[in-house]
Amino acid sequence: MQQASSATPVVGRDAELTRLSGVLERARGGEARAVLIAGDAGVGKTRVLDEVGGLAAATGMTVVTGHCVDLGDVGLPYLPFTEILGVLAADERFSGALAAYPVVERLLGAGSDAVRDVDGRLRLFEGMAGLLADVAEVAPLLLVLEDLHWADQSSRDLLRFLLGRGVLRHRLAVFASYRADDLHRRHPLRPLLAELIRLPVVERLELRPLADPDVDRLVRALEPRPLPEATVRRIVERAEGNAFYAEELLAATDTESGGVPSGLADVLLIRFEQLSETAQQVLRTAAVAGRRVDHDLLREAAGLPETELEAALRAAVGRQLLVAGDDDTYSFRHALAREAVYADLLPGERARLHGAFARLLAGRGHRPESAAERAHHYRESHDLAEALAASLEAADHAQQVGAPAEEQRHLETALDLWPAVGAEARPSGGGVDRVTLTLRASAAAAHAGELHRAVSLTRSALAELGQDTDSELAARVRYTLAGDLLRVDSLTAAFAYSSEALAMIPEEPPSHTWVWAAATHVLAARHVGENETALKVARRALGVAERLRVTDAQADLLISLAVFDGEGRSGPEGRQRLLKARELARSSGNAPVELRALFNLAMGCYESGALAECVPFLTEGLDRARRAGLLSSPYPLEMRYLRLLVLNVLGRWDECVRAAAADAEVLPAAGGYTMGPALFVTLARGDVAAADRARVLLQGPFDWMAALVAGIVLTDAAALRGDPEEAVRWMRSTVTALTDETGARPDVTVRLAALALAAVADAAAGLRLAGDEAGARHWTDTASELVELARVTAGRGENGAAQGPEGQAWLARAEAEWVRARSGPDVAAWAAAVTAFGYGDVYERARCRLRYAEALVAAGHREEAAAEARAVRETADLLGATPLRGRVDTLIRRGRLSDRPGGDGGAAVLTAREQDVLRLLALGRSNRQIGEELFISGKTASVHVSNILAKLGASSRGEAVAIAYREGLIAPEPSASG
Repeated sequence: MQQASSATPVVGRDAELTRLSGVLERARGGEARAVLIAGDAGVGKTRVLDEVGGLAAATGMTVVTGHCVDLGDVGLPYLPFTEILGVLAADERFSGALAAYPVVERLLGAGSDAVRDVDGRLRLFEGMAGLLADVAEVAPLLLVLEDLHWADQSSRDLLRFLLGRGVLRHRLAVFASYRADDLHRRHPLRPLLAELIRLPVVERLELRPLADPDVDRLVRALEPRPLPEATVRRIVERAEGNAFYAEELLAATDTESGGVPSGLADVLLIRFEQLSETAQQVLRTAAVAGRRVDHDLLREAAGLPETELEAALRAAVGRQLLVAGDDDTYSFRHALAREAVYADLLPGERARLHGAFARLLAGRGHRPESAAERAHHYRESHDLAEALAASLEAADHAQQVGAPAEEQRHLETALDLWPAVGAEARPSGGGVDRVTLTLRASAAAAHAGELHRAVSLTRSALAELGQDTDSELAARVRYTLAGDLLRVDSLTAAFAYSSEALAMIPEEPPSHTWVWAAATHVLAARHVGENETALKVARRALGVAERLRVTDAQADLLISLAVFDGEGRSGPEGRQRLLKARELARSSGNAPVELRALFNLAMGCYESGALAECVPFLTEGLDRARRAGLLSSPYPLEMRYLRLLVLNVLGRWDECVRAAAADAEVLPAAGGYTMGPALFVTLARGDVAAADRARVLLQGPFDWMAALVAGIVLTDAAALRGDPEEAVRWMRSTVTALTDETGARPDVTVRLAALALAAVADAAAGLRLAGDEAGARHWTDTASELVELARVTAGRGENGAAQGPEGQAWLARAEAEWVRARSGPDVAAWAAAVTAFGYGDVYERARCRLRYAEALVAAGHREEAAAEARAVRETADLLGATPLRGRVDTLIRRGRLSDRPGGDGGAAVLTAREQDVLRLLALGRSNRQIGEELFISGKTASVHVSNILAKLGASSRGEAVAIAYREGLIAPEPSASG
């Protein structure tokens, strides 16, 4: 199963081989890791993998290798895994494992499961994971993936799935190599590497250039004859630690004269030019085929008798330009050599050979799995009509095997070729035209998570419509564009296009197109505030959908009505509509609509404060999304965020952090959806880096959820460090960013205002204590502005009614902070906030209880304050909320509150006389003035002041007063106006 090993010795890689051997040893014991092996082209990645593969095979491991190939812009879905499956299928030991997972046979072109359903992609991924696990039960398995920088997106997605789903818990290791020097800033492999390296089972190994002494050893080991020292020295200098360059420089060296060629291209072609003309022609032909070529295909393309071909191949293998595989194939020993030979071809020669390969592949039958390769060869040979047909075949195959990114790429290639191919040569039948192809490409882009590209493609379809275009097709393009625009928050434009779509086709006679146009228009109208229009159209369209029995459209319309009619999704009528919609969508097989129903059911529970009821709908929805292969689509992303948010609110913080890490493993970078609530947890636990991670979310194109999460984290972080200006700035900028085109502010405005108010109230209280009334007035004015913003937003939720328990709880906290900013801590206001958060938010309730305890101390209710403080400390310990624990400990210490029920800590805080002295200190009285007012001597007053400083841990009279106000030991004196 291994490739023939190179004769090149392994030099200078002892540490790397030891490390990889350790991974293999753990794999044989059932615990392994994946290793991403990075290095520049020619540094020795393949040689190291060959060596470690030999070591693995010697210990009884099964070693299978999958290669990624460079075919320009052509995507060959799952190519390395198809190669791996082919090797496993040829080994009778694994016949039982393969039979248990027939879905993977789709990659080999032998499966009967050819339906284009949305479940296929996930079944394929899970089938591959199960197959590898079963194979590893038969014999420990080493999976090698070479040249990952050329991997297609579907292969990258499958690798992400395998490593994220714990396949390495079995007797299996994965080694994957890639060229580090090929990864430009926008290379598609970069984000995957960033995700994988964060997994605990994945590590990175960088093959650095060899040290000069190692290159010297390599050169001398490769050449048995003595070499002049000057020649060896020059090779070492020129090779710069690259093993492949050292070999090529040695092969190109005239040992008698000691000459070394100057240009790299000259170096790479020296071995090639030393071959016979026939052997050179065979290599040119092989270079056009790619890195690897089948023997029979090469013979037919080269047009040589078998004996001449074998002689040429023997010479190429002898010169170490080609390597013979066990499966009757030949491959270039190094991709750089293949690239040099290919670049040396004349343009006409290159086109002729590509055409030969295209015709030969077509002559073997139009197998779906060869369509992408045929399309590539046809394009390079300038046979555009055949390239168009093959690209469409390749798109069909990509759709069949669940590779939406490759489907999109092939469809876009077909669209590029379309105008260059005459009408008579284009595919006919089946409704294939430029507009429908563009719509299909748009749908593939959306399924692949490329929402903005989907919008661009649908706009292109709109531009292609002519005056004589069928009105139903024209309407379909417009409502599709409206739906795409809604997903990227372009609401006004979405409403305009949905209006046009609905106006283009009559309501009577009823049609499926009108129903879906109406369903899209309902959503668009609702988003721009046209509520009456949305309700009117939804009710009409629901009746038509029922008459036509378009059950998925009926479900979609029921969801819309449930969300914004009557009491909304949290009311009993809305819930019943959503339950009915879920069943209708499920019976129709429309997974996206079913997911929309489940998300809204979960949100209805959350908004009504029924957090426990929320979880089953989220679990069901995410399971449905997994089965449908729609985990990256909008509603599953929203469900992931909501699930994490529920865990956060319920105080199940460790679960929240673990779930967020697992989500990040499975999904491509999903920003705030997968990490948001986990950032709330890390900030509350005192991790100052949470703010930095939140700022990273704001990089790149605008993302609504990322902006929301970052705004919450950065506003709260500023408040926690006592920076009111920064807190208010983040609060305002976030609200502005999230306000939609109609001017409607987001519901989260209430929470952001309350968080900012905490810092504002601290600032106002501090300035008032310092006697800066003007400064304090500035912050009380700001507090009034923020609390009014919270009141207005909380009174007008998503469906126009007041927000639910969560919004009302944040409003109660905002009100309490506002009172604190104006006149100090208020027992009743904070008691109301504590009660409001009793719907289930463990951490925020504890934060309000801390403020409540401070207010109780200021009011002289010490026993109640002590009980509240103890409860806060217990919650902080349970959550691991270190900053909150520090604040409550400070209150207990400085307030001399009892650590236990029935204790006397409260009585020992300050004596009654000391409290009188403290009150006068706050008024700025001197020791003599205190003595006069309290009828004691100035010396006695001085002793009382010293005791107060010691008990409060203050170094000055001013600091003691500030601490007393902050800890609620004294309340501000009322102003003359009251």
